[in-house]
Amino acid sequence: MKDKTFLMIPGPTPVPESVLLAMAKHPIGHRSSEFSCVLEETYENLKWAFQTKNDVFIYTSSGTGAMEAALSNLLNPGDKVLSLIIGNFGQRWAKIAASRGAVVDTIEVEPGCAINPDELEARLAADVNKEIKVVTLTHNETSTGVTNDVKTLVKLINKHGAVSVVDGVTSIGAMECKMDEWGIDVLISGSQKGFMIPPGLAFLAASEKAFKLHEKCENPSFYFNWSAYKKSVKDNSTPYTPAVNLIVALDEALKMMKKEGLEEIFARHKRHAKALRAAIRAMGLKLFVEDDSVASCAITAILPPEGISVPDIRKVLKKDYDIVVANGQNQLKDKIFRMGTLGYVCDRDLIAAVGSLEAALKKLGHKFRPGAGMAALIEELTA
Repeated sequence: MKDKTFLMIPGPTPVPESVLLAMAKHPIGHRSSEFSCVLEETYENLKWAFQTKNDVFIYTSSGTGAMEAALSNLLNPGDKVLSLIIGNFGQRWAKIAASRGAVVDTIEVEPGCAINPDELEARLAADVNKEIKVVTLTHNETSTGVTNDVKTLVKLINKHGAVSVVDGVTSIGAMECKMDEWGIDVLISGSQKGFMIPPGLAFLAASEKAFKLHEKCENPSFYFNWSAYKKSVKDNSTPYTPAVNLIVALDEALKMMKKEGLEEIFARHKRHAKALRAAIRAMGLKLFVEDDSVASCAITAILPPEGISVPDIRKVLKKDYDIVVANGQNQLKDKIFRMGTLGYVCDRDLIAAVGSLEAALKKLGHKFRPGAGMAALIEELTA
């Protein structure tokens, strides 16, 4: 049926109607007093979402732009970087660092696993001359559905003295991530995830410690330059022409988020992920991340049943039920499919998605008791 497609992917995520309506308004001048008022409120609400007193910059880019913005304002050629890799986006940090001429070392684990704090502690302790300038890490790895213990990892990085650079693209606005309290130095995110608006904006906050390293950066990015953005934030402006309508939409979305409350948002995501995982197990399917303690609250990765392909599952869900789920990435392509519970998702959406998945699997010949997944889901949602 036309215009009934529903996204159950890691991003873009569903967009509330009030946000779409705000975005659909005629553009206003990006140097107008009217837009400055919007920016003033949006900047303050972003600090609330990031749980920080630091300024939060708004870039007109994807989340990868914010990753570029982070490292292109910190690194000089020859600087040593340690990248903690638990999947595709952890690898991206390492690639960006290398593109800046950094000497990159890694701690990499098998997909589906989180970083062991003991291994990080040992690696940092071995750096007796404090040569490691930056440690990059991912909070929630979208490609696998694993969440790192960022609080513990950052504590170890701070003890060493390096600058921590954290990818919070699919964690900010979905799960607890306390920038100031945990001592995170650089934290980034993107608009099309927990912030519930379309792709096109990215966000970055940096601590005083990070800014001190930025001051030593010999050739910082021109477009993403922190100093230019910090100056503009103070004037409730932006250095360059921003995506005006997306920022108006962000302003509306942040108001919705504040009305719900951060703790309530986190609880909703945790509840939905737990319910979906219970439903998947009840259908006789295997979860890619079996350990519930490191499983994402934003995205759940699922192994297809034997004899049924991921492309077929995705095709039937889209063609027959207008529900879109994501494929795996890189080496996990066609080996897992991923269902998002991120952003503007309610109980009804989850019930529709699980019911549709059951119907799709039955059509494709999976042997299980129809209704088992729905029963497990409803049990969790009504507990």
